[in-house]
Amino acid sequence: MGGSLVRTEATGYGAVYFVREMLKVRKDSLEGKTCVVSGSGNVAIYTIEKLQQLGAKVVACSDSNGVILHEKGIDLDLVKRLKEVERRRIADYATRHKDAKYLAGGNIWEIPCQVAMPSATQNEINGKDAKTLVRNGCIAVGEGANMPTTPEGVKVFLDAKVAYGPGKAANAGGVATSALEMQQNASRDSWTFEFTERKLDAIMTNIHASTYETAEEYGAPGNYVVGANIAGFVRVARAMLALGCI
Repeated sequence: MGGSLVRTEATGYGAVYFVREMLKVRKDSLEGKTCVVSGSGNVAIYTIEKLQQLGAKVVACSDSNGVILHEKGIDLDLVKRLKEVERRRIADYATRHKDAKYLAGGNIWEIPCQVAMPSATQNEINGKDAKTLVRNGCIAVGEGANMPTTPEGVKVFLDAKVAYGPGKAANAGGVATSALEMQQNASRDSWTFEFTERKLDAIMTNIHASTYETAEEYGAPGNYVVGANIAGFVRVARAMLALGCI
């Protein structure tokens, strides 16, 4: 009864853990990085929360009407109140923080950043957006949404050697935590938030390792698209073999 703690936060937290691991293998970290997070719903809110906890500065978020740019750093408590309690548009953020700018109909991917976290909708980053991000110094992209980058955008990121975490790997934290909930149910157990989050962190770390190592094994080092595609295929194929399906 009550479900799994961390399930609400899981997709956003998990995407940030994946980006943390991508930067770690490059001998870098999220500490001090300037980030933008599209959206202001569940995934975006908890992506912002975990980025801030890990020392990054999120300067922009959005909704379907426009973009908020707050150079001092997004006030997450206000975003939560506007979106989760008052159910208002993100434009109202600028009425509470006079030093923030609201860009009606703006494009969040035109804001310079080092880390981009598309967390809103499918196909929100096209080839032109990807080129703008790269030109403005983006070094990592973590997909919290499902397929938020078009094939043209993906090619731009890969060609530029950006640490690009595709959604099929980077946003697996949500379904992974649903599986943890099933485990709790089956064992008639109840885990704390901290215990469950540690499990989520370990799962995302392992997904990154599997994706990274598979890309290396198949001759595409650093290409998480290749790594995720092959690792996922191999995992399903082995299960089908084990179960006698093929």
